[in-house]
Amino acid sequence: MPVEVMPEWMAGLEEEDVEFIRKFLLASGSLKEMAGAYGVTYPTVRLRLDRLIQKIRLSEEQAADPYVALIKRLVVEDKLDFDTAKLLIGQYRKTKEE
Repeated sequence: MPVEVMPEWMAGLEEEDVEFIRKFLLASGSLKEMAGAYGVTYPTVRLRLDRLIQKIRLSEEQAADPYVALIKRLVVEDKLDFDTAKLLIGQYRKTKEE
């Protein structure tokens, strides 16, 4: 997906998170069907979905950070590649947590 159309909250997700979202959509949002597909219980899938929701909300809150906004703007302007941007933002967030 081109960076210009990728929602900011999606840029911070792991591949397995994106795959979970894809399967969730294909299952028409049925957590029961998701549980069957993953071979786990309904509460396990619900917990995974809740954690993914928290991750997205946190990502949206952090998107207001001026440094992160600058890095994302550089990517959109083709002055920085996407993988380097993810690396820089990831390291920046680790430093902020410490």
